[in-house]
Amino acid sequence: MTPREQAVAAREASRVLQALDSEARSALLRRMADALDAHRPRILEANAADLAEADGLSEALRARLGLSEGKLETLAAGLRTLADSPDPIGRVLRRTELSPGLELRQETAPLGVLLVIFESRPDAVSQIAGLALRAGNGLLLKGGKEALHSNRALHAVLTEALEPDVPAAVIGLVETREEVADLLALDDVIDLVVPRGSGSLVRHIQENTRIPVLGHAEGICHVYVDAGADLAKAAAIVVDAKCDYPAACNAMETLLLDASLPETSQRALVDVLVEAGVDVLGGPRASETLGLAPAGDLHTEYGELVCAVELVDGATGAIDHVHAHGSGHTEAIVTEDAEAARLFLDRVDAACVFHNASTRFADGFRFGLGAEVGISTARIHARGPVGVDGLLTTRWKLEGAGHTAGAFARGEVAYTHRNLPAGDA
Repeated sequence: MTPREQAVAAREASRVLQALDSEARSALLRRMADALDAHRPRILEANAADLAEADGLSEALRARLGLSEGKLETLAAGLRTLADSPDPIGRVLRRTELSPGLELRQETAPLGVLLVIFESRPDAVSQIAGLALRAGNGLLLKGGKEALHSNRALHAVLTEALEPDVPAAVIGLVETREEVADLLALDDVIDLVVPRGSGSLVRHIQENTRIPVLGHAEGICHVYVDAGADLAKAAAIVVDAKCDYPAACNAMETLLLDASLPETSQRALVDVLVEAGVDVLGGPRASETLGLAPAGDLHTEYGELVCAVELVDGATGAIDHVHAHGSGHTEAIVTEDAEAARLFLDRVDAACVFHNASTRFADGFRFGLGAEVGISTARIHARGPVGVDGLLTTRWKLEGAGHTAGAFARGEVAYTHRNLPAGDA
């Protein structure tokens, strides 16, 4: 099957999916979850083959590549959460009486066909498939070659659970770069591209397609410890943000410390990271004050147990640093000072801004979205973790009783443009 044929097949299959009612689409997701549970040995065997062939991969990529019983349980739970969620399709957003007997509705609708390109993480297959199908979309998936066996096994297990209600082609698996290049030219068939991976991958996709792209830049996330912070709370948050999963795009890459904190407190927070196995580097001020080895720059996504530390002058200095060096992903402040927290939450320009919480909460599953198709640092369409709602567009439905536009133009009938309660549709 050619890339165009595969994309067209996904669109046609998505229309079969959209014709099902909400409960039928939910039942498909529950069958997919059951299939993940039933075929765990098959999936883990395929993942073991990928790990065995993963010579030369960084520790960060190996961490993303690995699957486990626990991860598969979480993936199945995510699908069941999506199945139990309200139907996202056909939700009435706006309802207007244009004139007596002429009623207009704006409703949510599927985007169409999605192309999602991701690196290393085979768990993305299940997460993205569940979100796309709950929103009524067709899907083309391109994973990294390092996860080829895992992606094939997950794709087979999930699509087998769809038939005969929906054609398996609703979720297509793409395996070569050449196919991706062909698909990126299909702006007449594919409606949205979502690259999940490095900043260089996102930029490459953006530069090589006319299809709208929903992606994020590097995950350069900061935790700022304010002068008003509870230091025990700060230590726990800082270690979690850096060490819980260093390869994740929502892991802390730079720790910002208020310069007015006592030097003993600053050193204590550095020491807690060192004790957790983190290689701590310093920005210009932190290197001089705390004697840290200098960081190459303060705009680096390490993706491993390495982070930078810099000193800033209060919440305003932290905000200025974030805007100068951050990527608009996730930023956090640790403080008991309500005014400093409000300033940070209101003024930081990022997809996710947290107070007294780890940056690791920037995740679709943890946000209660079931999963995420990706995290967007763009400002148009969707921002932050993108769940089902980010995979929808809208359409307008008009119901009349023989109304003609000419009658309004001639003054025979008048527009009322009366807003109606959307929930009464």
